[in-house]
Amino acid sequence: MKNSKLILISVLDALGTTIYIGLIALIMQNGEKIFGQMSNLFGPIAFLLLFVLSAAITGALVLGRPVLMYLENQKKEALKLFFYTLGWLLIMIMIILAIQILK
Repeated sequence: MKNSKLILISVLDALGTTIYIGLIALIMQNGEKIFGQMSNLFGPIAFLLLFVLSAAITGALVLGRPVLMYLENQKKEALKLFFYTLGWLLIMIMIILAIQILK
């Protein structure tokens, strides 16, 4: 697979991960407004289920394609894709922190 295609896939994976995390953060920030006060056992259960689901979704976005590529003996490309995705996530973190600092 060409480097340019790996870079495009990694950008899309990192962007999808960032958008998903942003949506979950928005839900968590406005949780009481959306769901009301949860003072019973279901609040912590819902939070933990969301946490596990989020770990699975973001894990699939970051690791899914590289693992499949690795298993198909495209080991070098799989590692490149994984590290490109991590690099883009680092860039997105820096952008978000820069926006927060400049506010």
